[in-house]
Amino acid sequence: MKLSSRPAWTCANCLRQQQRLSRRCLVTASTAQGAAAPATLQHPTFRPISKAAPSILHDDRTLRQVFDSPDFWKDFSAKRKHHYGGRSAGLLQNRYLTRPEGFQDFANITLQKCAKIVGNVLSYNSIEELGRVAKDLDRLSDLLCRVIDLSDFIRSVHPDRKVQIAATQAYTAMFEYMNVLNTTTGLNDQLKRAADIPEIYNAWSEEERTVAAILIKDFSKSAIDLPDVDRQAFVDISNEIAQVGTDFVDNIAAEQSTLSFESSRLKGMDPVFVRQLTRWGSVSLPTVGMPATVALRTVEDAEIRREIYMANRTSSKENLHRLETLLRRRAELANLSGYDSFAHMTLTDKMAKSPEAVTSFLDALALDNAPRLKDENVELLDIKKGDARANGFPAGLNAWDRDYYATQLMSSMRSKARTPDFLSAYFSLGTVMQGLSRLFHRLYGIRLVPREPLPGETWNADVRRLDVIDDHEGHIAVIYCDLFERQGKSPNPAHFTLRCSRRIEEEEMREAAQISSQMGSIFETAQEAANDGLATSFNPRDGNALYQLPTIALICDFALAPQNSSGRRPTLLTYRELTTLFHEMGHALHSICGRTALQNVAGTRCATDFAELPSVLMENFASAPEVLALYARHWETDAPLDAERIKERVEIDRRMQGAETESQILLGMLDQKYHSNLPLAWTENGTGVESTRVYQDVWAKYCAVHEPPGTSWQGFFGHLFGYGATYYSYLFDRAIAGKIWRDVFQRTAGGAVDPAAGNLYREEVIRHGGGRDGWHCVAGVLKDGSGVLAEGGQGAMETVGKWGVHV
Repeated sequence: MKLSSRPAWTCANCLRQQQRLSRRCLVTASTAQGAAAPATLQHPTFRPISKAAPSILHDDRTLRQVFDSPDFWKDFSAKRKHHYGGRSAGLLQNRYLTRPEGFQDFANITLQKCAKIVGNVLSYNSIEELGRVAKDLDRLSDLLCRVIDLSDFIRSVHPDRKVQIAATQAYTAMFEYMNVLNTTTGLNDQLKRAADIPEIYNAWSEEERTVAAILIKDFSKSAIDLPDVDRQAFVDISNEIAQVGTDFVDNIAAEQSTLSFESSRLKGMDPVFVRQLTRWGSVSLPTVGMPATVALRTVEDAEIRREIYMANRTSSKENLHRLETLLRRRAELANLSGYDSFAHMTLTDKMAKSPEAVTSFLDALALDNAPRLKDENVELLDIKKGDARANGFPAGLNAWDRDYYATQLMSSMRSKARTPDFLSAYFSLGTVMQGLSRLFHRLYGIRLVPREPLPGETWNADVRRLDVIDDHEGHIAVIYCDLFERQGKSPNPAHFTLRCSRRIEEEEMREAAQISSQMGSIFETAQEAANDGLATSFNPRDGNALYQLPTIALICDFALAPQNSSGRRPTLLTYRELTTLFHEMGHALHSICGRTALQNVAGTRCATDFAELPSVLMENFASAPEVLALYARHWETDAPLDAERIKERVEIDRRMQGAETESQILLGMLDQKYHSNLPLAWTENGTGVESTRVYQDVWAKYCAVHEPPGTSWQGFFGHLFGYGATYYSYLFDRAIAGKIWRDVFQRTAGGAVDPAAGNLYREEVIRHGGGRDGWHCVAGVLKDGSGVLAEGGQGAMETVGKWGVHV
């Protein structure tokens, strides 16, 4: 089976960082997003905290301390270690992973389970047997993802080289097996056969029908229906796309790497910074990166800014050639698969459905954004008119003017507000985690409860484990929080789901009982063996059926406060870090509450243009006054934060929102143009002329400020590889999130902590994971009676565009 990258969408900050990796296993949506869940241990007995426990206040206080006090955490995390006498419970409580060699055992046993399922599916013939195909293939996907997602995660975060190598070997073995499944046409044939029988299809649940549709579509995208010659061509083109795309991202560079100036010509730029770039009396300024960005924001000489701007937005010809090859090959691949364009092929299973609908959305959004953008540009032009140094240029904004005058505007606003450090004192990490738990409890009846890790359970001593407890359902998820910086760790924030929600069937329990009897030294019960030792619970929403619990890892890179004579201060978050944590917890919430019976539609495994909705919406809660009242208190005095101070900061951040929205619209439009059928007419050995013409045309049509001829910024647009034809998704989800925030959580005073609003959102949106059409989710939570949203398509996309990006 094919393992295709599908990076999860990110907020505006995260778009500047390649952060999350999502994968499809068995040509199915398997987001590599998190860690594994601990199972009901029998040695010693593990009992999830009762949903009726009287210790809520104790858990609440403990939650703050485990993140704010290293000494408290050290004592807390040591409580259960004596039970094991030095024995490992296994990474993430996976019983196979008590030693590096366990990865091979884990992979081998999983491969045996997979082979049995494949054999069964290929032999099915009766109505009763074929009725099991959707569930069986979903379990096959789950088994693959259990190894692939966990191994991929562990090899990237574990410090032990032996563990990294073992995890990589397990990952590779499962990946190779998936390639074998990709060529097993009988699986596709049996699935289609079952779906075409009305008696079977009508008996399937909505989730089974959705999963079957996903699998059939993904098999189709893998060219499994094509003749052998065309299928080989498909594989060859796909491999070339992967290689060229990687080369494109890895070789992003400007045509001219540096510019030389006399230091006197960089007046306005920080002199200390300038001296660092000065050699032999001349400043050598890199044209890409922080130095160029700082120069464009601060250098007074407009002619110098123009020269820097041109170099900063002119890509190397070699990389433009790679980009054009990538886009042309994608267009060829789509044609080979029977689609008009790569965008048509990519969008068939997204909410947008077609590139025409995406364009309608972006056009409507641009129209809504135009008045705000015009006001911003008028304000910047007024500042320029008052600048005596601007006399050498026409009385209009140039492309190299916007950053410079926007910086002046923002600086004047910041000088009237308190420093960002003032806010950080109210956002200790423990306080924020406590606030998130309190918010979730009020809205959704779930809370975060610290749990002592077992020996060998985590990959680093700083990783905190939280159990998610539902007031009515009990233990529903596990989160591993790896939030502190350390050497060698990726600085990018990320959410990983290493095991999804899924119902464990009776047949699996019989299989698990056999494994338990054969491997009693590893598993003491069939329930343990059924989920490799990871957490399970009985789901009252599904007749008390046994479920494997979603297990999540949150990765951030927050700085540990230095030790001093009075002890260590807690980690204090900036406002940007605060919103990042809320964003990632929005993804986690989707995984936690999306407890579906089938893993292909669990949690964040949904359409790409729907995946960021919960995380983007969650950002709004960080600064809501009623939510701030739950957690924002000074780390030393415990005094509450005045909500007006946050309001000032939010206003600064949103001051140039029109320009930011315009920028994202331009990129979305360019993405759609590049993934149309236009590249089919481009020459094989192009040097960027064709793609530059498209880039310049888009900017000429949609950009309020003229882009100078000669630039070719498209060669820096690395997201064209990872988010080809779906770049609009960020704006799309932000528009929907803004509408839900206003109409659901801000309709009444205190709505951000209103249980009724939380229940509506949970039941209509996040509970379904990817098992319900995204448009039906949006229509349900907004109580839309027009039918336009529920119908989806171009009309619904245009409607969302008209909502605009507002909060």
